[in-house]
Amino acid sequence: METKTGETLCSGSALFVEPKLFKPTFAQPAIRKAARTKDAPGIVSTTSSTEKMESKPVFTFPAAQTMLESQWRDMEWTEEERKHLMKTISSYSPSSEEVTQARVLLLGPVSSGKSSFISSVQSAFFGRVTNRAMVGSSSTSFTKKLQSFNIRGQKGENPNGLVLCDIMALGDGEMTGLTLHDVLSVIKGHVPEGHKFSPDHPVSTETVGYVKGPVLRGKIHCVVFVVNASEILTYPKGLRGTFQQLREHISDLGVHQVALMTHIDQICPQTAKDVTQVYKSHIIRDMMDKAGALLGMSTSYIVPVKNYSSELAVDVNTDVLLLKAVDHILQYADLYFHDNIPQYTGPKTD
Repeated sequence: METKTGETLCSGSALFVEPKLFKPTFAQPAIRKAARTKDAPGIVSTTSSTEKMESKPVFTFPAAQTMLESQWRDMEWTEEERKHLMKTISSYSPSSEEVTQARVLLLGPVSSGKSSFISSVQSAFFGRVTNRAMVGSSSTSFTKKLQSFNIRGQKGENPNGLVLCDIMALGDGEMTGLTLHDVLSVIKGHVPEGHKFSPDHPVSTETVGYVKGPVLRGKIHCVVFVVNASEILTYPKGLRGTFQQLREHISDLGVHQVALMTHIDQICPQTAKDVTQVYKSHIIRDMMDKAGALLGMSTSYIVPVKNYSSELAVDVNTDVLLLKAVDHILQYADLYFHDNIPQYTGPKTD
């Protein structure tokens, strides 16, 4: 099927190929099953060892890079807007008396930028670049265990109403993939903090620290899928099915889902020079559409972000984009609490 830009959409696949740029070839992804437990679904990993051996095409910029005259999403790039967003996020409180913080789980493939996002958000609040969540550079997930990060201000203030939870990446390979069973166990609140994941040992009632009766404050209240804009065209074919499987099961738990598209500076030179151009970029808007197709969600749920990487100091405009993403996430986290607030039925009558 040809699109108006000359791209080819592979039917039933998450892979979008632009033949003018490159012609990648992928092996069929292999999906292992987790060690058998009575309720452990199959592996979430979608990358086989064969695929890892093949060279991965590098994103190259299209020849024409025209920019829109106006932003396709309204944004204010000012210090005042940065302060407003900081205040809004810092004063956030879940609309439930049982919970003081919204727990948000980040899920994404290797090098999607989820750990970098956590560090970047903390940097915005610290006022200086800091690596709060450890970030790796290998082809496998650097994060191996469940880690929860409170977001704090630079003057030692109490943590705000947001907790960002990091976890092993999706699609790490045949021996390191995260199981669907383990993802759902984290969302349900069964997995203890610091638990180290292994596909051969799914979370069970025998797991050390297993939470048998999780309460609302220990569950996940929103899931954020994180994808790398520079790799969306080259993700393994099976990843689309993985996201669909995850989203269906997570939806069954009543948990809302949004998404981040990271590394936008790697696909648009104008945005790399000036992040305020993000919503004037044809390239980024088109890649958002592809991210939506990959994830199976409307682009209204997806927010583009630029994480801090080589910078030593924070930037107002980058902070605004990051904080806007956090505000977007909190809106959907709060929907979870609205959905789970006990309904008042009025006084009993005879």
